[in-house]
Order: sequence, then structure tokens, then C-alpha cells
Amino acid sequence: MNDAENTQNGEPTASQPLEERVNNRSQRPTSDAFKAFMASNWAPAPQVTPARDAVADHAATRRRAISDKFAGLRLVLPAGPLKVRSNDCDYRFRPHSGFAHLTGLGLDHEPDAVLVLEPVEEGTGDDGGNHLATLYFRPLAGRDTEQFYADSRSGEFWIGARPTLEEFEARLGLRTAHLDELEMAITKNVGAPEIGGISIRLVRKVDENIDALVDTARYNTAKDPENLDLGELDALDELLSEALSELRLLKDDWEIAQMKIAVAATVEGFADVVRALPRAMTHHRGERVIEGAFFARAREEGNELGYDTIAAAGNNATVLHWTRNTGKVNAGELVLLDAGVEADSLYTADVTRTIPANGKFSDVQRKVYEAVLDAADAGFAAAQPGVKFRDIHTAATTVLAERLAEWGLLPVSVEEAISTEGQQHRRWMPHGTSHHLGLDVHDCAQAKRDLYLDGVLTEGMVFTIEPGLYFKAEDLAIPEEYRGIGVRIEDDILMTADGPLNLSAALPRKADDVESWMAGIYQDAEA
Repeated sequence: MNDAENTQNGEPTASQPLEERVNNRSQRPTSDAFKAFMASNWAPAPQVTPARDAVADHAATRRRAISDKFAGLRLVLPAGPLKVRSNDCDYRFRPHSGFAHLTGLGLDHEPDAVLVLEPVEEGTGDDGGNHLATLYFRPLAGRDTEQFYADSRSGEFWIGARPTLEEFEARLGLRTAHLDELEMAITKNVGAPEIGGISIRLVRKVDENIDALVDTARYNTAKDPENLDLGELDALDELLSEALSELRLLKDDWEIAQMKIAVAATVEGFADVVRALPRAMTHHRGERVIEGAFFARAREEGNELGYDTIAAAGNNATVLHWTRNTGKVNAGELVLLDAGVEADSLYTADVTRTIPANGKFSDVQRKVYEAVLDAADAGFAAAQPGVKFRDIHTAATTVLAERLAEWGLLPVSVEEAISTEGQQHRRWMPHGTSHHLGLDVHDCAQAKRDLYLDGVLTEGMVFTIEPGLYFKAEDLAIPEEYRGIGVRIEDDILMTADGPLNLSAALPRKADDVESWMAGIYQDAEA
């Protein structure tokens, strides 16, 4: 009798819990003889103390900056749990960016880990700060335990070795503790400061279990639990997320080096795509050929893609976030590739080039392309130390309005279009021109407006400049010759004391240079 039949009045009568049935396929032996044999005759783990990671001192400086802002408060930063993709298959793990920034951990380390900054007397904490930081995680189970071979999410037999508490402590310069101690670390002495308790600030919506643990502790220690204002507490928690986001507005030297690594791998990925174009033009889903070529480079040289690749040919290039990538690639069309490699440190590039599939721009394609390039150059020229971040967008979109007017496409004057009351030119470029870049492709997203859009460009900022024009095939407001052409040019910019530095300048930008670059790759492939 199968499980479907093993019911009575619609109620299941099977004795095996539902959550355990996924393991039926494994046919795992349970005999004592097997368990004893599995626990024996394993070589001891190497007892080598690893060197301190290059990022460790930078991460300590970041923790000190956060400690200075939140004296007297317990700070809880979860890495996040594994997330199920399908049934018992998980997505590749990536920790929350705030956790990664303050610990220095990248790659796929430590699902369920939590960084806790415990308040101490002012000036007596780490590096003279106000907190002692501890990383809580689940170390690898011994080979004499069932977890070693039976737990497909955390057992070494299934996923490989993981660092021990001692190894992480040596590498990161951080105290470490077993995850079993986390609940006590978070909940002890929670309560109102006026009665000697400690208030918590939590990065919420990262790990539901940690959210629930903190909420329960707050409820249990509240003077009046029935009237506990959870909305007010959520708003206080948001101050921590805001501070973590704003801390990343300025990158340190180590972060800048990681950004350069990510950009260099991305440049190679774009060359891989050009090599794949001849095959892409013969495949019924040529955009997927392009996507796959870039993904291979991202996995070879980095951790992952920084975001879903946009590989958009023809009219698909006018869809701003076209990530289905199911279309054909036809000779004579443009291909818009927006892609970035995420380095092992989790810092990502974000670059876009628009290239002719057959290696040559048509006259109208070149005209649109060069207008977008002029806009990008105007944005770059405007991006000077001391200028407001929003001024990059104004400079770039003003050029686009001027070109649209010259072509007779703008229904009003340039002056009216660029006014707040106008904005008609934005029909063909509805997105912003720039965003900060780093651990997240849209980094620092929780920063306050006056530090982001109205913020002043400062040495150490990394951001994009990415104007575009998108003339949809169904757009009856423009002549037919423009329809189906989408162009975006995006570069990753480092602000230095002397002005902007284009980190992605190794990828050709001028139309003639793009054609020569593509021709050279094609010739090398043929040779």
C-alpha cells in the first residue's frame, strides 16, 4: 500500500513523518555495525593554524565604526539560512551583505552563522570600541558522529570540510563560539535600559528564526507586552540596516582591489561572449548561448554572477531587465549585454556594452550608440569630487534630450523636457544613470537620500554611469528606422582625489573601437 492509499477519512495514518520521507531514496543503513565502521579509521584533520586573512583588519575597522554608532546596544547580524530551490535542493548560499562586510567572509561559508556585537563599557571593547564581537556558527561535526555522513546539508561527507572555530578565529581575528550558544547570547539580560537591561538592534528579514528569537525576547521582557509597539522596534532595527548600508558608501583599499578583480574577470567574460556570437546566431535561443558563455567565466574566475545576466538581442534590448534570454540573435541586430562577475569576496562588477551581432553597426544604430556614448562621457565629466551624486544623471540625460531634439523626436524644447514639469525625454530612458556598487550590485540601497542622491562624490566611492536609449518596436512616437533599437553603455567608476577613474575602460566604448575589437576576436577564433 502506498502513502496515498494509507489514509482513513482523509487523514494520514502513515507512521513516518513527512519531512523524513525525502531521505527514503538514500536507503541509508542504520545498523550499529555500519555506524561503528563509519566512525573508524579516518586520518586526523590537519592541525595547521591558518594565516590571518588580508581583509581581517579592514573588517575590524568597519566593526569599530558601527560600534561607535550603537554604544550600549546589542547588535545582531545574521548571515542567513540556506534557501530551498526545489524540494531538498538548496540555492547556492550567499550571506547577507552586512554580515559579509563586518566579518570579511565571502564564498559560501557558514549558513545560519550570526555575528553578535555585545556592548561593554565605553572604550573597553575591540580596538577601543564599545563592543566585543563574536561569530557564532556550527563547526564541522566529528567523523565519529552520524552528521558526518547522514546530514546532506552540513555533513563533511556531503559538502566537504568547513573551517573550525579555531581556524576562523585565526583567519578573521574574531572571537568564535558554537551556534548552540547563540540563543543565550542574544536573549540574556534583554530589557529596558532603565532597569539594567540591554536593548537589541537586529538586521531583520535575513533569518526568520533569529527574527522570532529577538521578538520573543522583547515580548517576554517588556513592561507591558500587550501594548508592545513592534512597529517602533522595527523602525529602530532599521537604523542598524541603514548604518551598515551607509558604511559601504566609501570603499577601503581592500574593497577597491576586490572591485578591480571583479571588473577584470567581467571584461574577459565580455570577450568570451563575442567569441560565442557566431554560434549564438545559429541557435534558436542564441541569447542563452551568450548568457552561458558569460556564466562560465563567472564561475571559473569568481564566486557567481553578481546578478542575473541581461543578454538581449534586437527589440529585447529595449526591455530594461530582460533576463529570460530566450530570444534569437540575428545578424544586423544589436546585442545588449549587462553582466557582472561576483568575486569570491562577493564584490561584483556591473558592466554593459551594446554590440552589433555581426560586428558592424548600421548607420542608424551607430547614431543612437554615439548619442548614448556622448551622454556617458558627459556623466563622467560631471563626476568630480565635491559634486552631488545626482548631478551625474542630470548631465547625461541632458545630452540625450539634446540628441532627441536634433533628430526631431522630442515633442517639446530641450529646456521644457529637462525641467521637473517636463521630462518627456525620459520616455526613452526611464531609469537612473548611476548607482553605488560593491557587495550588492545596487549597493548602499538603505542609505538616506541626503547621503545617496544628494550625497557629495567623495574619494573611495564606486558607482556606475549607465545612460541608454530604448526605442521599442511598438513605439509609434518615433520613425520606423529607430524602432527595435536599444542601447546602453555602462561603466564602473572609482572616485579618486583627482577625479573619476573608469575601472572598466579596458572594454572598448567608441563605435569604431568596438568594431575593431570584435573583428580581432573573430580573427583569433578563425585562426
